[in-house]
Amino acid sequence: MSTRYQPARAWGIAVLLALFMLVNFVDKIVIGLVAVPLMKDLGLTPVQFGIVGGSFFWLFAISGITGGFLANRVKASTLLLVMAVLWSASQLPVAYSTSMTVLIAARVLLGISEGPSWPVAIHACFKWFPDSRRSLPLSMIGQGATVGLLLAGFSIPLITAHWGWRANFIALGLVGVVWAVLWLLFGAEGTIGASPAGTVSGQEVAARVPYRKLLADRTVLGNFLLHFVAYWTLALVLTWLPSYLQKGLGYDAVAAGRLFALVVLIGTPISVGLSWWSQRLLAAGVASRTARGVFASIVLAVAGVLLCLLLALDLSNIQKVVLVAVAFGMTPVIYSLGPAILAEVTPGAQRGAVLAIDNSIASIAGVMAPVVTGRLVEVATGSVATGYEQGFAISGCMLMVGGVIGMFCLDPARSAHRLSGARPDPAPSTTRPV
Repeated sequence: MSTRYQPARAWGIAVLLALFMLVNFVDKIVIGLVAVPLMKDLGLTPVQFGIVGGSFFWLFAISGITGGFLANRVKASTLLLVMAVLWSASQLPVAYSTSMTVLIAARVLLGISEGPSWPVAIHACFKWFPDSRRSLPLSMIGQGATVGLLLAGFSIPLITAHWGWRANFIALGLVGVVWAVLWLLFGAEGTIGASPAGTVSGQEVAARVPYRKLLADRTVLGNFLLHFVAYWTLALVLTWLPSYLQKGLGYDAVAAGRLFALVVLIGTPISVGLSWWSQRLLAAGVASRTARGVFASIVLAVAGVLLCLLLALDLSNIQKVVLVAVAFGMTPVIYSLGPAILAEVTPGAQRGAVLAIDNSIASIAGVMAPVVTGRLVEVATGSVATGYEQGFAISGCMLMVGGVIGMFCLDPARSAHRLSGARPDPAPSTTRPV
């Protein structure tokens, strides 16, 4: 088995992982896109539907961390296949559900199966790409979610109009099965920087760092912070931007849908371009602290400034849409550079767990951001748009503060040097007590 970089094979795996995230994202947001007919059909109140929607996150973070630790011992390729099968299985009860209880059970199962998806996908990618080549494939995998958002926005309303809202869940179950078959046929475990699954070499045991010291490292903590504030922005845009376009800026539903798609289309090349730029800096010999850490921090801070301008300046509607689109395209840079930074400072045998902890902490923002902004919209006075723009401004301030802190905290080389001298966890004794 070769441990050398194999470009064609590696990029083939990256494409499959991007499709994995595409299906993941559509599964996640479909419930919101069928909210109106689903509530009407099952007689759910808004509060009841809110419980159904929020149930996805009840065990999401816990399963994410658990899956990350499993990724240290089980093949990532196996975990990805299991998750895809569980996704597919969780869709069918929704398609035939007649009660709120079944809906909640299915959404909790979906949350459990999707909790580890992003960190395990990244972990799998790292086994195919060397450190200097990871930023661009990570960005592409992340953009699978963006493409999923676009496809969902166009296809789910059409499916609902022609065959009813339940048909979406049957279709998604089938799509999950198709991906699982493709992964069985073409997926594989990478070998760069990895020992056989389920084993830990003597070198890896020596390299292990106590989690209490690893998770207290300033580069690790700074990365957690930047991911959290970026995820806050993502959750805010996905939850409230369509409503802001309609109720805040006065566009009708069709125009708002097209503008939402435009925001995604503008943001996608910005996100990929920034990741490419960072990788070019690394290739030119720029230190990772600058090419990844400072670069990502500045990008997030600038995105924060753009979101604050929504509230600070008297702008036209289209100018506001463009500002949101550019900021939305800039914040995902941490989704590709952040994991690469963590991989620099984390021993390979512990990488899956640390990536999962990172993702699980960030997911808390996905629960909080919609609620905070919803409250601002509810109590806002004056213009209808004010509450939404206050929510964007809070997100902007968080991005700016996070960016400033990140510039001082993210130093992968220094952290790797410091952690390499950490006292390793003691290896388990193989001698039985007498």
